[in-house]
Amino acid sequence: MIDLHTHSLFSDGELVPSELARRADEKGYRAIAITDHGDSSNLEIIIPNMVKVCKDISAEWSIKALPGIELTHVPPSLIGRLAEEARNLGAKIVIVHGETIVEPVCGNTNSAALDADIDILAHPGFITEEEVVKAKKNGICLEISARKGHSLTNGYVASMARKTGAKLVINSDAHAPGDLISREMARKVAMGAGLTKDEFEKAVKNSEELLKKRL
Repeated sequence: MIDLHTHSLFSDGELVPSELARRADEKGYRAIAITDHGDSSNLEIIIPNMVKVCKDISAEWSIKALPGIELTHVPPSLIGRLAEEARNLGAKIVIVHGETIVEPVCGNTNSAALDADIDILAHPGFITEEEVVKAKKNGICLEISARKGHSLTNGYVASMARKTGAKLVINSDAHAPGDLISREMARKVAMGAGLTKDEFEKAVKNSEELLKKRL
């Protein structure tokens, strides 16, 4: 399993990064990105510390840990600048918290995110076809989420990606140990979203390619 969207207690997760990675390692993960919630108040706190701990984890255990960030409820006009700042601080995986239907995310967040230097637009809700085309053009992956609530629009996101050829990835958005998922559970999440076996394998490959690019 390659999971590119998880949270530690550097934001609203339950575990320190090392325990999160250790539990993922025991669950059979090949790689994990730790992508805590960030905005202009905390990027300089989260990312340098995550760079340090992910380096230690990757050196000592078989699992590869990538430092990341999830820009969350950020004013759309600031997303591009903060994504660039995150990269400069050492974030390997940059995610934007998309317009999920279960939170009051600011309108135009999806569109602004897809114009920025990011890797994944997380749980993008009722993303428009124009935005999905932009995701494809800019090589940004759309997320099929295993997280309760955010997963409600997985089927819609999957159908829009199929229509346009945009890339999908499947992530846990884990906040607690029990949120980590096996590859088999990721397959079931994909099936629940209406993906075929081949489309699931393609999503897995997209995660592998992104991992290879950012390692």
